[in-house]
Amino acid sequence: MSEGDLAGAAASAPALHQVVALSRWVGAGRRLTQTGQLTMADARHLVGLLETGDEIDPMIGTRMFRTRSSAELPRLAIVVAWAKATGLLRVVHGRLVPVKKNQRLTDRPEALWAAMFAAFDQLGPALCPPGWFAALLGEDFADGIAVLFAGIAEGGGAVTLDEAQDQVWSTLTARYYLEHATTEQLGRIRKATDRDLHRAVDELVALGVLSDDTGTLRLSPAAEQVLRARFGAVRPGDQIAQIKVTLLDTEPPVWRRLLVPATLRLDRLDRVIQAAMGWTNSHLHMFIHPTGNYGTPDLDLPIQDDREASLLDLAGKEGETFGYEYDFGDGWTHEVLLEKLVPAEPAGQYPACTDGARACPPEDCGGTGGYEQLLDTLADPRHPDHHHLRQWLGLEQGIDLDPAHFDTTGANRRITAVICARQPGS
Repeated sequence: MSEGDLAGAAASAPALHQVVALSRWVGAGRRLTQTGQLTMADARHLVGLLETGDEIDPMIGTRMFRTRSSAELPRLAIVVAWAKATGLLRVVHGRLVPVKKNQRLTDRPEALWAAMFAAFDQLGPALCPPGWFAALLGEDFADGIAVLFAGIAEGGGAVTLDEAQDQVWSTLTARYYLEHATTEQLGRIRKATDRDLHRAVDELVALGVLSDDTGTLRLSPAAEQVLRARFGAVRPGDQIAQIKVTLLDTEPPVWRRLLVPATLRLDRLDRVIQAAMGWTNSHLHMFIHPTGNYGTPDLDLPIQDDREASLLDLAGKEGETFGYEYDFGDGWTHEVLLEKLVPAEPAGQYPACTDGARACPPEDCGGTGGYEQLLDTLADPRHPDHHHLRQWLGLEQGIDLDPAHFDTTGANRRITAVICARQPGS
């Protein structure tokens, strides 16, 4: 997608128009109430000016319920929160005032669009208001949205709202001790979580990050472009490293060929290798090089921070290699070979997997030796451990595990899921 296309997508986003209109309406500043809310006079005006759709003084049956605070107008509150998170507005001494250095964004729709997208993770409090049964999304908003994006990628570019709600619920509930919650309590928490995710989806649709085709959600080209740029910005002509990652001590070999930005940080290269190979990122890893080992810093291990080194730091010339070990227990050791450096294509998408061979071994099967024994056992229905291993792997039949299977489409789908799930600044 070109910069012109990105500007066009940004200029047509309703949420962006609302934020711009609010920022310009604020002018030199607007007085807030003692509780930090917009005055009701200003709120009534803004609901019409911004076309937020909030209902003021709603009628329920024959009775009118007067709106007493702008906090009761959820869509208006979201627009204000977005303007603050983007850095267009801030509160100073009880007044909502513009941030002068950022006001130029209101005349640069593509830059403001990217800033609003980056700031979306900060909207949790506005999108997930507290209640008797608080949504789990409110505590883990950024992670929940990352699950949403990853689910779209893993679904081949689309996911239904119901599927997204199931995925977010499954991911977030795993973080809490809910064993003693009653069925009614779980139902209320689930309902609140689904409601807030639906609200978040509506805002992403209003920004043009997602499209919603009768309940099927898709990531817009503009959004995917921004996510890829956060992961590793590449411009036409930049150096792209073609690397071959081979799992050692496998015969025939398990390998993947990847195209990644040459300056890609090692922590991000780890995630790409994980996705391309088919590992689940459930264990520690390290890159092995004569200058030292790189991974997640650990006081008990001599490991340098892999966020502070790049691929070029380990292999700067074609033909150079370094090691990559995953799961220190099973000891899955890989060779990473820099095959060549090529210029980035104008329409290229990086990182990407272009080729490979054979399936990734299952996690926790005991390394390459254990993997060979596992395959032998699955191939022999009379083996005493055949049934147990089949159950452990979740297979209906031993032959369902095809060690020769590999497809680049699945690998690239997993890579895209990693990119979509990355958080700004990570």
